[in-house]
Amino acid sequence: MSVKCRRWVLKSHFSGMPKREDLDLVEEELPPLKDGEFLCEALWLSMDPYFRPASAGLALGSTMMGAQVAKVTQSKSSKYAVGDLVVGPFGWRTHTNVPETGYESGDLSTYMAKLDPTLYKDRESTALGVLGMPGATAYCGFLNLCTPKEGETLVVNGAAGAVGSLVGQIAKIKGCNAVGFAGSDKKVEYLKSLGFDEALNYKTMGSLSESLKKACPKGIDLFYDNVGGEWFENVLAQMNTFGRVAVCGAISQYNATEQPKGHYVSQLILGHQLRVEGFLTARWLEEWPKAFKQMSDWISEGKLKYEETITVGFDNAFDAFLGLFSGANTGKAIVKI
Repeated sequence: MSVKCRRWVLKSHFSGMPKREDLDLVEEELPPLKDGEFLCEALWLSMDPYFRPASAGLALGSTMMGAQVAKVTQSKSSKYAVGDLVVGPFGWRTHTNVPETGYESGDLSTYMAKLDPTLYKDRESTALGVLGMPGATAYCGFLNLCTPKEGETLVVNGAAGAVGSLVGQIAKIKGCNAVGFAGSDKKVEYLKSLGFDEALNYKTMGSLSESLKKACPKGIDLFYDNVGGEWFENVLAQMNTFGRVAVCGAISQYNATEQPKGHYVSQLILGHQLRVEGFLTARWLEEWPKAFKQMSDWISEGKLKYEETITVGFDNAFDAFLGLFSGANTGKAIVKI
């Protein structure tokens, strides 16, 4: 029986804020399965800010990038059976013929894994969030690069997002003071409910420099940067000696048509003897299972909470994506097919 697939394809590369006309929604018939292939039907699509800069590398006409949780509905594979759940980089599409080999690698663009039913039972969407790439980004990036010590002070921006909200909570578990910045009063209240010591609305707080001083009277030891731009130099200026900085994202610049002018920060790094390191979370793929097991335990113990902003309907995927850049999501943004 033939299977029809609907998919979002890149019609033109984004310039400034993504526009609906940059993408097309098309329908096509998939070829029959070959030996060693299996058919996946999408259940959940991941929405992540990094799609915006990374999509510049996609050829026009390509399926829009992204991970999904999918169910195996047909199989000619000895490794994947009908009913299995997988997470894979199949993009914004409803159905995919997937080869059983060639996906397991150290590259997120080819990373696929079968979901452990004991870990994801009744919560398969978390494979795209707290127990997926964003969770690994928070856990591995923060612990490996910031190397937190009890009593230290962390600043995290984009703190109500999928990654930032977890970073702050992990900091608290490790005995640190967590200071988070988000874009609405509602999100500030959310951060306080997660146990952040201080939470501020960056849109209404006034001077960033003065707000940092008030929130962090003993200075800043750890900085987990999801935003970039003016945040970088302002926080570095108030960091304590031997502070550590994990550069995870730069969402404030993703849609800029011109790069903002900034100040040189080399003197700040030198004078404060800071360790500053950018990272892509795929470098720790081998640590992901350990991270997911630990965070699952923390969830069960009530030490770690997570939020999902769910958009229903494959046709609404673009709206969910666009919402990432207007602060529409709290926690992980996903689309339920």
